[in-house]
Order: sequence, then C-alpha cells, then structure tokens
Amino acid sequence: MTDIRAMTGRKVQPLDSGWELALSPPQAWQAPGGLGDAVWLPALVPGTAAGALRALGQWSLIEPQPLHDKDVWYRLRVNGQGKRKLRFEGLATFAEVFLDGRLILTGSSMYEPYEVDIGLGGEHWIHIAFRSLRRVLAGTKGPRPRWKTMMIEEPKLRFLRTTLIGHMPGWCPPVDVVGPYRSVLLIEEGTVRAGNVDLRSRLEHSEGVVTVALDLSGVAEGVTPVLHCAGAEASLRLLGAEGQTTRWQGTLRIPDVDLWWPHTHGNPTLHAVTIDVGAVRIDLGEVGFRRVEVDRGADGNSFTLHVNGVRVFCRGACWTPIDVVSLQASDADYARELGLMQAAGLNMLRLSGTMVYETPDFHHLCDRLGIMVWQDAMMANFDYPPDAAFADIIRSEIKTLVRRLGASPSFVVMCGGSEVGQQAAMMGLPRELRDVPLAESVIPEVLADLSDVAYVPGSPSGGALPFVAEAGPSHYYGVGAYLRPLDDARRANVRFASECLAFANLPDDRHFAEHRLDPASDPDRWLAGVPRDGGASWDFDDVREHYLQALWNEDGRSLRHSDPRRWRQLSRAIAAEVIERTIDEWRRPASTTAGALLWLWRDLQPGAGWGLVDCDGRPKSTFYALRRAALPLRLSITDEGTNGLYLHLVNDTPEAVTGSLALRCLRDGKTPVIEAERHVTVAPHSGLSIGAFALFDRFFDAGHCYRFGPAAHDTVHATFAAENSDRPHEAFHFLGPPTSAADQTIAVALGEDAAGFFLDLQVPTATRFVEIADNEFLPDDNYFHMACGHRRIVRLAPPRHASGHLRPSGRVSALTLSGDVNY
Repeated sequence: MTDIRAMTGRKVQPLDSGWELALSPPQAWQAPGGLGDAVWLPALVPGTAAGALRALGQWSLIEPQPLHDKDVWYRLRVNGQGKRKLRFEGLATFAEVFLDGRLILTGSSMYEPYEVDIGLGGEHWIHIAFRSLRRVLAGTKGPRPRWKTMMIEEPKLRFLRTTLIGHMPGWCPPVDVVGPYRSVLLIEEGTVRAGNVDLRSRLEHSEGVVTVALDLSGVAEGVTPVLHCAGAEASLRLLGAEGQTTRWQGTLRIPDVDLWWPHTHGNPTLHAVTIDVGAVRIDLGEVGFRRVEVDRGADGNSFTLHVNGVRVFCRGACWTPIDVVSLQASDADYARELGLMQAAGLNMLRLSGTMVYETPDFHHLCDRLGIMVWQDAMMANFDYPPDAAFADIIRSEIKTLVRRLGASPSFVVMCGGSEVGQQAAMMGLPRELRDVPLAESVIPEVLADLSDVAYVPGSPSGGALPFVAEAGPSHYYGVGAYLRPLDDARRANVRFASECLAFANLPDDRHFAEHRLDPASDPDRWLAGVPRDGGASWDFDDVREHYLQALWNEDGRSLRHSDPRRWRQLSRAIAAEVIERTIDEWRRPASTTAGALLWLWRDLQPGAGWGLVDCDGRPKSTFYALRRAALPLRLSITDEGTNGLYLHLVNDTPEAVTGSLALRCLRDGKTPVIEAERHVTVAPHSGLSIGAFALFDRFFDAGHCYRFGPAAHDTVHATFAAENSDRPHEAFHFLGPPTSAADQTIAVALGEDAAGFFLDLQVPTATRFVEIADNEFLPDDNYFHMACGHRRIVRLAPPRHASGHLRPSGRVSALTLSGDVNY
C-alpha cells in the first residue's frame, strides 16, 4: 500500500503468469547469457520455488527438496512500448534482476520492496537470479554473538534479512524459502502520477485527523489538490518541486467522527480517503480513527490496552502463513481465516518475528473485521549486529512498514522482536550484556511520530527478567510446557500473555485419515508433526499427556495403543479443557491479566501441531474452546476454595445487558439438589462476579471444598438468559473427571430451515465434550458440554465451493456417553 496505494492514473499490470524457473549449482550461471542448457519448468508467481515444484509433484513436506544450496533462476517474456516501472513487492532473498541480459537491480532483503525504471520497445526478457543462501552464509562474517540460540540452526542468519521459516527444527518444517514470494508489477504512469505516499490517521479528543504527504506529477498549473474524507475536505499545500514532480502535504480534521473499534467492543468503522487533482480522483484507500493507550498500572508493570478510553481484554493467537510452503494466500483464503477468527470472538493476532510481514490486503481485512494487529519486527532470538550499517537496514525496513500501516486502525502494537532479550537472559547474561539497541533505540526513533501505536521493545519484556509473567507482556507457559497446575495461571500474576498455552493439539479424525497418521503403528511419522523446543528432552505430546494424567488420571501413552479412539477423544478434550479454564481465569473481572494470544493460530504441517486450526484450515477442539471463552458476553465459573464457587459475567459490548442468572447443582447430572436465580444487569464494557453462597443465601458446598461427607452432586450448571435473546449463556463445573455411561446416548436430528442445515441435540444427563464429526460441513460449536433438559441447536456451515445438493452427513458422540449417532 505504499507507492502502489494511489492507483488512479496508473496502469498496473501484475506479472503473474508465464513465469518459468530453473535450478543450478551456486554461481554456475553468472548472467542469462549462460543459460542455454537450463531445464525450465513452469513457475507460480507470486510464490516460492518450493511452491512451484510442489505443484509439479517435485517437492513435498514428507520429502522436502533442499533449495538453499542452489541458485534458482526465474524468467518471463514481456511485451510493451514506453517507460515503465518494474516493481517487486518481495524477493527472497539475494536477488539479481536482468532485463535482456543487463543487470538492472540487486536485492538483499526479503522485507523491502524494490522498484526500477525501465524502457520497453517490443519483446523483452526479465530474468531473476536468486543466489544460494548457503553460499552467501559461507562467505558471511561478523562479530561474535554475546549469546547463542538453540532454536535456530544457522547462527549466521542474524546478519541477513530473511525469514527464519525452515530454519527452526522441532516446530517448523524444513521449507527453503526462495523466490518472488510477493507480487511483481509492471506500472505505466498516467497523466497525473502519485508516489511516495505517506498517509496517517489519528484521533484527537472526538476529532478525526487525516494527514497526507505525497509526490504528484502532471498537476496542471493553477490546480490545487483537495483531500476528502468522511464528508470533509481540505486543500493540500505545495511543499516544493523537483523537475516535473511536486511534493504536497495536507491535514484534514473531521469533528465527531465515527470511531473504529475492535469488533468485540463496537463497530470497526472505516472512512474512504481520496484526493481530487482537477478532474482526476486518486483513491488512497480507507482509514479508521481510534485512540490506543497503554495502562502500566500503579506498579508500572501492567500492560493493558485501552482503545478509545475503554479497557480491552485482547484475545487471539499468533498468526502463521496460511501456506508455509508458497507463502501465498488469496483474498478468499484471508477472508476465510480472518473471518473464522472474528466469528470466534478473537480480537487480536500477533505477527511473530519468526515469520514474515503480511500483505496490505491482509491488514486491510483486519481493519474491516475489527481484528487488532500486534506486529513484531522480523527479529527473533539472535544477538543481532550492533553496527551502524545493520541499524540502517532495520531503520529502512521499519520505515517501509510504518508507511504501509500508518493509516491502518488495526495496527495497535509494534514490537522490537521475539524472544531476543529473553534468549540473552536465559543464557545467564547480566542486564548490561543483554541490551538490544535495535529494539531499544533504533525502532522507537522511527516510530516517534506514530503516537497512537503502542510500542514494546520485545516479546516478552519487562520485570527483573524479560520473561517473568508479573511484568509487561510475557510468554506464559507455566500452564503448558512447564507442567504447572492450573492455578498457576493466577499465582503467576500474568499481565499480558503475548504467547501462551501451547499444546500438541490433535486434529479431527478426518485429518488422521487424509494424512495417514497412526501414532501407534508409525510413531516416527507422528512425532515428525509434534512440535518440540530445541534441546529439550520432551515434546508437546508429553505436555498434553501430563495434563491428561494430572487432571483426569488417564494414561494417554497406554491408551493410544490399547484404545486409540478413546485416546483421541480424551486428548482433544483435555487441551480444550485447559485452554477454556485458563482464559476464563484471566477474563474474570478481578484478574490482572489483560491479554492472551495463543501459540499458534494454524499448523505448519500435518499432525498434532500447536495450531488452533490444522494445516488444512479445519478447526480443532482448542479453537472451539477459545471461541467459547472469548465471547464478548461470557459466563464462567471458578473455584475459589473456601470462598466457594464464583460466577463471572463479562460484557465487552457497548450496551448494558440485563437478564436472569441461574445456578443449579445436579446429582447424576440431572436431578437438582439446590438451585437459585437472580436478576442482574452488567454495564457496558464491564463485568460482575457473584459467589454461590450469595446466590443460595445459605451454606451449600457447591465446590465440595469442605468435604463434609460425600458430595451431594456431581455437576454445577449456570445459565444467564439475557433479555431479547433466545439462547442462554452456559457454564459448567464438574466435581470429577469424565467417565463414560455405557447405556446412554445423545438424541440427534438433522434439520433445515431458511438459514441452512442444523443439528437438534438433546441428552439424558449432563454430558461432556459433545463431538460433531461431519464429512464436509463445519459446526458453529463443537466439543461442548450439554445440560439435561436443554435442547441445543448447532448450525452447520457448508464447505467452500459446495454444490447446492450437498447435505451434511457425519456422527455425533460424547466423552461421557456411549457409542456414536450417525445423521
């Protein structure tokens, strides 16, 4: 969206077809003149060489062909007449561009766009040589690092500006990223030409402010460009001229402008911005107006985002490329993934420093959907070079990023990188030896005039050590990798978890069948898809199995061989249980925690990865657990020991909510032992907590803390029925682990109405972890609990590109009921 933002008056031709690629040993061909014996193959552009070879059946995740030990050549025949700009939005990584055999451009960073003026006079050849990364690394020298990282296999990558994807054994497949992974454009300028656009938007009190500076060519004498937004307009001011190019600047103020909100807290309103240059209109896209502030708390250790003066609990996940091989995603791909995120009540994603910067289309969709973006600089774990030359590279990279995102309202947090300071601290270095000048001074200098974006020097950062959970944003794995009990999520006093709750999350049975996964008979292939930290003697399968044993006394290692179906059911359920309970703990009104971003959003390869959705985009049990815990209006139950059970209602919406709050304790999951009800109102952007003792108005040991004899019940069921809503919010608390009832099944009926297909479900007793496994359709909830006497309607969304005659078919089961019911 930088110089390409202003499209009116320009003819932009994407060069996205007709490309070919060839592989060679490093430096075998210095220039296109020596390519006579090359074997040329069809290539997908934009994309990577691995993606192109995969499309030809010559590359796979099971047998990935190394590419960094080769030179990779691309070529394309183009036709045209006159002057053009040839623009590359992203080249990975050491690239030489030739026009008709003449070198016209070199690039050494995959994070910067490159542009060159060319002249066309008929038919021409464009060649791009991507030089071997291994050869470049062999010749790279620099100062010794103050610390080393075990996560990344090649230490010299710290000197280069290329992605860490493919270089992190244990959790990322060995994908060699090389090629024109972003768009290649041929641009013909129009009569009025706009370039070097710097568009910003901000909120001052209730007034929206738009500022723009840009170069214009072809402006007729006496014409003054006029800036338009939200019904207001302002003339631009001429700053100067150089040849035929003039530099203009302007500020537009809009009183009482409609604000942009995260979708969980209001409407993400956007406003179109245009510039009229005489009869020519230049479209600058859309902007939003919001105020972002960070509350550090009385002790200075908090990290709480306030948007437009309202505290926001940030919940979401760390983003991964939709296709880690090609690094490509269509508009439909982005719409599906981000739409799924929005539908799950998630309002923030983090772009980690281990990945790549995303496209303008991605960020614009986040703007429209009301999903906030936490953006890391693409740096992770390394002790990066301290010299001025490298600082200039990072300075330019961040300037490019800021210019692209300066008017994006979803861009709310900028971060200096991932686990850089943490890595130094974990190696035992004292504070004076673990400073990170790039994050502490260079990047903040670039962001100095971007006052409405929060900045943090690192993820994690803050406190006596950068990774302690009680100060600043942290990577919290107490519950999770470090096998702490669930109450550690409160005792750790987590302020903001910018990473958390990583498990080896099992995909559904369809994924097992399609990818031919069998942990019992082919453990090596199974383990290849299970993430692990470098140097660790355990993996994240072990983490999940620990909680299965600790919470439910089930031996997962034994079950995966003796009863694999039960093992899969329990494994999906336990990860969902831990995540839902932990997010509920952090969202309760008295919590000090202001955010939780799970690691990760999507798996990078088949198997039980960290993702909330699998590598094919299908949600896992943990997705549905987070979806429930992230609802803008959420009811939950926590066990407060001798203080009894507490009910928590959180209302993120801009409207007050009134309704009936009810609590029942049930014996055998169906017979009421005690019940109570109260009419309550929850203010906008607020919450309330009520103890069971207060609701019952007498002593009843709902949490069975006092243990005066056997518990009179086994299930606690709470509901909140809001006025003007036909579906109550529910919360459950169970006094023991799930056990299967051999003689009881779920009642299932498939129905259809004007909104589409649905399942009508009823159960004979309180039922845990109802699982819907449809062959094609996607349920709007899954792996949920049900109360006796409560009917549940689950909507079924058809798959993409479904025909009008496709009908749902599948099965419904539950962890505590016997057998499957087909529909």
